[in-house]
Amino acid sequence: MRMTRVQSPIIPVVGELIRAHPGTISLGQGVVHYGPPPEVAQAVQACIGAPDNHKYQLVQGVPELLDAIEVKLAADNGIRTGDDLSVVVTAGANMAFMNAVLAITDPGDEVIIQSPYYFNHDMAITIAGAKPVPVATNARYQLDPHAIEAAINQRTRAVVTVSPNNPTGAVYDERSLHDVNRLCKAHGLYHISDEAYEYFTYGGVRHTSPGSFADARGHTISLFSLSKAFGFAGWRIGYMVMPASLETAVKKIQDTILICPPVVSQHAAAAAMAVGRTYCEPFINDLADVRGLVLDELATLGDKVEVPQPDGAFYALLRVDTTLDDMAIVERLVREHGVAVIPGQTFGTHDSCCLRVAYGALQRETVAEGIGRLVRGLRAIL
Repeated sequence: MRMTRVQSPIIPVVGELIRAHPGTISLGQGVVHYGPPPEVAQAVQACIGAPDNHKYQLVQGVPELLDAIEVKLAADNGIRTGDDLSVVVTAGANMAFMNAVLAITDPGDEVIIQSPYYFNHDMAITIAGAKPVPVATNARYQLDPHAIEAAINQRTRAVVTVSPNNPTGAVYDERSLHDVNRLCKAHGLYHISDEAYEYFTYGGVRHTSPGSFADARGHTISLFSLSKAFGFAGWRIGYMVMPASLETAVKKIQDTILICPPVVSQHAAAAAMAVGRTYCEPFINDLADVRGLVLDELATLGDKVEVPQPDGAFYALLRVDTTLDDMAIVERLVREHGVAVIPGQTFGTHDSCCLRVAYGALQRETVAEGIGRLVRGLRAIL
């Protein structure tokens, strides 16, 4: 059975631990603590009042949202749409990734992912009947283009990059992304670029969209999401930008699985995107302060824990100097110290003990208390 090879999502497992221990502070799930802009409520009311919005709409998305996406891509990503590119609205970036993998692979094909990897990508590739091929990043969790090239063979169909990164918080530098994109072009591969955390960068570090590179349009698939920047996780809206040659295949997949993204969510998303990134910037500035607090507290653990600099998203992936199993540490942290994090093994870090800390879902005071519990707990356990 294909599904027996698919790892089980770890978030619900840790969630059950949290529910069994009331009062636990979760530094686990990757969501933001704020909701959508107020303009969304007005758009929802208007949507409900229009009878046609209660019917199926176009597979690729409603025109209002597609127009808003086109404006945003040009302004924020340097990607200008045209006849050679197609945009499809999806039920979140996870669905966009699933669409992409199903459209470009056959069973037995291979897709290169960077390790540590986003576990849903590993799961999606396996569900599609393809093989995820993890390639190690360097000690700073940055790309290693030479290792990526060495992993390419006749069954390889794509290379995946996630920047800003989940689970590490790394932001891949522009030169490395250029190298990977050129590598994909040279070998006839797709470069799938997941940019769900595109606005979440700190300390002057900039996000780069590979889809904006010269000669990238024919082989680059760019994935985006409203879940993080606009507090839209529950609305399930993302979108993908891809070579037009893939549009028919993606529409077949999406029409089969979804028909069309939820219409009310699409109109809500169009309203959020009309407000633009200025809505989320104050929240990101606050997160920069929280990030500083998190890193300062973790630094007090000294040599027991290594924290490669996380310049983006709202994660830190800790390397823990121990022979203990990371899931065993997670369980003890919940039961004995009232704080939850995510074990690194779900992100493919099987050769070392790693823990992912997420600091986006909580107010500053709660994060401070949670990190304090984590530091005290690790001191006691290690």
